[in-house]
Amino acid sequence: MPANWTAQLIAKLHLNRISKKQLAEQLGYTPEYVSMVLNGHRNPNGAEAEFSKALDELIQKKQNGGT
Repeated sequence: MPANWTAQLIAKLHLNRISKKQLAEQLGYTPEYVSMVLNGHRNPNGAEAEFSKALDELIQKKQNGGT
């Protein structure tokens, strides 16, 4: 079962129109691995902080006119 933080992160992805693929690229992971973490199939230490930071960076880039 996925952790609560993953649902919040996925909602934030949707609200900001950012794909899991974009998040994976920002993290330096494969989209498949990111999907496994977000679906609760993997639970690496520090994932919540790492994924949240990467998403916040993507949102900031988007707000500053990036892709």
